[in-house]
Amino acid sequence: MQALLWERGYAAASPRVVLERAQVGQGSMYHHFAGKEALAVTAFERSADALVDRAARVLRDGGDAVAGLRAYLDLPRDALRGCPVGRMAADAQVLESAVLHEVLARTFGRVRALIVEVIADGVRRSELNSGIDPADLADSILAVVQGGYVLARASGDQAPFDRAIRGARTLLELAREETNP
Repeated sequence: MQALLWERGYAAASPRVVLERAQVGQGSMYHHFAGKEALAVTAFERSADALVDRAARVLRDGGDAVAGLRAYLDLPRDALRGCPVGRMAADAQVLESAVLHEVLARTFGRVRALIVEVIADGVRRSELNSGIDPADLADSILAVVQGGYVLARASGDQAPFDRAIRGARTLLELAREETNP
């Protein structure tokens, strides 16, 4: 189900396709899950946790704030596949499902909180300009990554994603340079 959610989205991941892909019978799925939504929640939470863990690792291990943010931006990503979490935001059935929508919102909230924390620490340690609002910059970084996915998928080319990331890296360097004239 994790793979199907990423490849097709929730609406197109029918129980029949899930069973075929997993090579199990209907009884196996319904023994463990009440239905498609319950299975999707479990799969989506696993994808979400992996995404948050990956972000936390690089954001916290980057040394200074800018290094951590650059490491997050530079994570290897197949932009043509899209983000396994962000793609769910375009699925109307996910947005209509209170439980799936909550997983989506919570995941972006967790990544955003990590980024805000790194930026706030960087401002406190004078690594970043004191006029930077950590929440604004965190949202900008998330928007660059998610928007980069959209641009790449729309064009069928990784290049727009890569350009967006380079642009965000440049802005981070400018934010740092202003603290060290």
